[in-house]
Amino acid sequence: MSEYDIVVMGAGHNGLTASCYLARAGLKVLVLERKPYPGGGVVTLELHTPGYRHDLHSSCHIMIQGNPMLTEDELELKAKYGLNYRYSDVPYASIFPDNETLITYKDLDKSCEEISKFSRKDAETYRRFAERSVQMMPMFISGLYSPPIPLGPFFAMLDSSDEGREILDAMNRSSLDIIDHLFEDDRVKIHLLKLVTENLQLPDELGTGMGIFLMPGIIHTFGVSQPVGGSGGLTDALVRCLEDNGGEVRCDSEVDKILVECGRAVGVRLSTGEEIRGKRAVIGAIHPRVLTKFIDGVSESVQAKANKVNPSTQSLFVSHYDLKERTKYRAGEEITTATMLEYFPYRDLESLLDDFDYLRRGRISPRRLLGGGDETHGDPTRAPEGAGIFHSITMAPYNIKGKGAQYWDEIKDEYAAETLRQYDPFISNLGADNIIASSHYSPLDMERSSPNSFVLGDMHGCAPFLYQTGGHRPTSDLGQYTVPGLDDFYLVGPFMHPGGGVFGAGRGTAIRMFDDLGIDFEKVIA
Repeated sequence: MSEYDIVVMGAGHNGLTASCYLARAGLKVLVLERKPYPGGGVVTLELHTPGYRHDLHSSCHIMIQGNPMLTEDELELKAKYGLNYRYSDVPYASIFPDNETLITYKDLDKSCEEISKFSRKDAETYRRFAERSVQMMPMFISGLYSPPIPLGPFFAMLDSSDEGREILDAMNRSSLDIIDHLFEDDRVKIHLLKLVTENLQLPDELGTGMGIFLMPGIIHTFGVSQPVGGSGGLTDALVRCLEDNGGEVRCDSEVDKILVECGRAVGVRLSTGEEIRGKRAVIGAIHPRVLTKFIDGVSESVQAKANKVNPSTQSLFVSHYDLKERTKYRAGEEITTATMLEYFPYRDLESLLDDFDYLRRGRISPRRLLGGGDETHGDPTRAPEGAGIFHSITMAPYNIKGKGAQYWDEIKDEYAAETLRQYDPFISNLGADNIIASSHYSPLDMERSSPNSFVLGDMHGCAPFLYQTGGHRPTSDLGQYTVPGLDDFYLVGPFMHPGGGVFGAGRGTAIRMFDDLGIDFEKVIA
C-alpha cells in the first residue's frame, strides 16, 4: 500500500492549485485523475487533426485574473513554470445585425467612447458604473480567493456601511433589474447582460446581480486573457509546479471510494482495488449530490441538503472545427481581436429575454444564443500557418422538456448543423469547403466528461444563486470545504466558493487546510 501526506481525487485546475500550495509547504502530494490527462475543464487537445489545438471546455480565463496566485505569482507559475497569458486590448465585443459592433476595450475611456456611438448618456453611466466596480476590486478580491466568511456575519458586515449595503442590494437583485434601470439603449443592455450570463445565469434570476458589479472591475483592472497555446497552459504550469515541488500526478487512476476510519479520511481505493493512504488529509473533487457514492457515513441531514443543490438553469453546447483558413468576419478585422465574442441577430432586449425564456423552460430555441470565435487570430500557435479553429458556444438546456437529457444523443448533429448555419450572417467562410473536421459536445456530454463535478451538465458545479453563495456554497454544511462528521477530508471544485469557471479556487481549500494543519500560509508563499 502506497502512502503520501496528501491524496487528491481529481486533477482539475482547482485540485491542482490546492496541491501545488501543499507541495510547496513540503508535503508529499499525490493527485489521482481518472482521465488519461490532467486538467479537468482546463485542457487543450488535438481533437481531430494534428496541429489544431482546441480548448475542450474553458477558453477565456476571467475571474482568475484577480487571484493572488497570479497577481502575486505565489506559485511562480509565470516566473518559473511557463504560464504565459495573452491579453487583448479588446476583452469583449458584440456583433449585431448588419455587422454593427459594440466593443468593450480594456481601456475605460475607449469603452465609453464606443458606447457613446449608441448613447452619450449610457457612456456616462457606464463610466460611473465601471469606476465604482474598479474601486470595489480590493474588497472583492479579499473575499473571492480565500475561505468564505459564514453568510450571517458576512451579511451583517455588509449591512454596516453604505458601500456594503450597495453590494447587498445588488446581490439580491437580478442583472436585468440593475442594467435595465441604469441604461437606455437596448444594444448596450444586451451587450452587458450577455456578458454576465456567461456565468450560466439568466438575466432576470434574482440573487445573481453581483456578477454585473464584478465584471467591469475585472475587465478594466486585469483584462480578459487566454494562455498562449490554449487554456491548458494553466494546467501544464500547475503540473510542472507540483512535480518540481515533489508532488505527483497519476492519470488513468479512477477513485472508487474515500477510505474512512474512526470518522477520519485516511486514503482512497481505486477502481482497480489498489488502496493509497493519505497520512495528513484527503482532498476530493466530489459534487455534493454524489457525496455518498464515494463516502460512507455522511449524515442524512448533510446529504439531504446536498441533494437540494440546484444546477444552473442552462448548460452549454460546444462545437470545435478545424479550418483550412482562419475565419473571415463580415464586420471587419478589429472584431477578430476580441477575446470574448457574442453574436445577435436582433437589436431589441425583448428578443434576448425571449431566447433565455426557452432555456428556463427546457426548450431549444430556434434562434441560438451564439458565442465563440477563432483563437488563431490572436494566437497563431493554435493551428498550422494560415489555418484556423472555430470554437462555437451556445447556451442550451440540459433536460429537454418532455424528452430528458438523453434526447441530446438523437439531435446533437442536427442541432450543431443549424447552429453553424446561424453564424453565416457574421462569418463568411464557415461552410463545408473550409471545414476539415469537427466534433460536438452536448450538455449531456459535458456531464459525461466530468460526472463528479459537472453534474446535470453544469460546468460551474451549481448555480450562482444567493442561497448558494459564499459560506453557503454549495450548502451551509459544506461551505467551509469540509464535510461535517468527517475529519481530514476537504472538498475542491467549481461547486465550492467562490464559484464555477476558472477562478483558481483551490487556493481557498489550501488556506483552510493550512490552518488545520498548523502551517503558516504566508510563510509558504513568501
